[in-house]
Amino acid sequence: MSALASIDPRDWIRDVPDFPKPGILFKDITPLLSAPKVFRAVIDQLAEQFAGRKIDAVAAAEARGFIFGAPLALALGVAFVPIRKPGKLPYQTVSLEYALEYGTDRLEMHDDAVGPGQRVLLLDDVLATGGTMRACHDLVQQTGAEVVACAFVVELSFLKGREMLEPCEVSSLIIY
Repeated sequence: MSALASIDPRDWIRDVPDFPKPGILFKDITPLLSAPKVFRAVIDQLAEQFAGRKIDAVAAAEARGFIFGAPLALALGVAFVPIRKPGKLPYQTVSLEYALEYGTDRLEMHDDAVGPGQRVLLLDDVLATGGTMRACHDLVQQTGAEVVACAFVVELSFLKGREMLEPCEVSSLIIY
């Protein structure tokens, strides 16, 4: 049985109004991270969802995706693949530029992190509009690897990020 059976992680997510700009209600995960039992329960629940599935690696975008991605990879007994902003990785990389609301951004990962035939679980803390996760998805597929699913701790369903990720499987622990 999951440790989440007795812990509701929603109780550990703080609403911060008007951050990062007026009109936004920010879902702050730092209280959850400050409570080791709750943090472990979240990782355990994610691991339970994907246990028994053939997964070779968990990949996550910096920075908050790393917080959940690395312990999930350990729990599943698979590799962790960091996806980073340009110029942060020391070895040869593959990269992908993607559109933002105003402008573009770029993500990179080591070119030998995953490859053909490997199955990758993508993870991030929050699913909002889905743009960053879509870029992670496309970057992983660029290597020939297969994306098994896109997983999130929190999903802001009113922003319709799932639509950006179709037809990929999407899994979220907490949906607002």
